[in-house]
Amino acid sequence: MRRQRRSFSPEFKHDAASLVLDQGYSVPEASRAVDVHENTLRKWVQQLKSERGGSTPKSKALSQEQQRIQDLEARVNRLEREKTILKKATALLMSDDLKSTR
Repeated sequence: MRRQRRSFSPEFKHDAASLVLDQGYSVPEASRAVDVHENTLRKWVQQLKSERGGSTPKSKALSQEQQRIQDLEARVNRLEREKTILKKATALLMSDDLKSTR
């Protein structure tokens, strides 16, 4: 029988990785303490290390700073798409106005 896939909040992942990075736990100790597989915890630890180094991850960020950066990047992308749509709509309206004035 297959185990059901569990999902964890970014806060849980951050706290679990912090056990290793900030509180001196080994990966095996911390993985037993939070009941996740060692390889899973190793990924979280590596991700938190890289986030603390300033890189924004492709997956959901663990640190609050990187989460904010991801949110702002998503907002910028949305605003850029909206701006492009408005430019196209303005161009269409302008071309219609030129046709009707001739």
